Amino acid sequence: MDGVDVIIQAAATTSGSKDIVNRPYIHVTDNAVMNSLLLRAAYDLNIKHFVFFSCTVMYQSSDKLLREEDFDASIEMHPRYFGAGWTKLYIENMCEFYSRLDRAKFTVIRHSNIYGPHDKFDLERSHMLGATITKVMTSTDGEIGVWGTGEEERDVLYVGDLVEFVEQAIDRQDTPYELVNVGSGVAVSVKELVHSVIKASGRDIKIKHDLSQPSINTSLALNCEKAEKMYGWKPQTSLKEGLAATISWWKENSPV
Repeated sequence: MDGVDVIIQAAATTSGSKDIVNRPYIHVTDNAVMNSLLLRAAYDLNIKHFVFFSCTVMYQSSDKLLREEDFDASIEMHPRYFGAGWTKLYIENMCEFYSRLDRAKFTVIRHSNIYGPHDKFDLERSHMLGATITKVMTSTDGEIGVWGTGEEERDVLYVGDLVEFVEQAIDRQDTPYELVNVGSGVAVSVKELVHSVIKASGRDIKIKHDLSQPSINTSLALNCEKAEKMYGWKPQTSLKEGLAATISWWKENSPV
């Protein structure tokens, strides 16, 4: 990092529900260690701006749009998210700690579920949307399996919109530390997302729900007024447009 002015810290050990259930420690130790070392190195090398990709895993399930201040540490997180959630909060607080040493600006992005070209599409490491696209595009019997009932709701954001926010944060932030929600602001059920993927693919695919597999039944969508007010940012890509671009990339690159 020597000679670097800005760090965009998007590196992380991430995966889907299977690992969250069976190997949650990989999301704790790996991420706590790598970010602790990166933040110290950034301080030692006098980096001017550190942008950290957090997530929304710490938020409790809610039927309203959640603001940054709506996280309540006195309320228990979903048990499946306890380790990952507190690890993200530790890193967020470390960013604020270093911001108080007056050498750099820090932007912490609590982004929603990101999808798009260059995502992980293998079924071992991918998140829900990436896995669903792979299942739909590779199905040979006209059927795909979906874990759980599909009633849980997610806020999903196209990667291009996230990149646009990062650019705005680098250009516009003049405060030492900001924590910002970045999402679509819409809660969409997993069942609806799967149907949207099938429609975008143009394939005739039926859904079979596997209730024996792990799912995390929460509902979440973000209030992103701060992102708009401070940075002039709003999501520009509809789910239909984003899925079309993602599947087009998948077809051209055959990632699996």
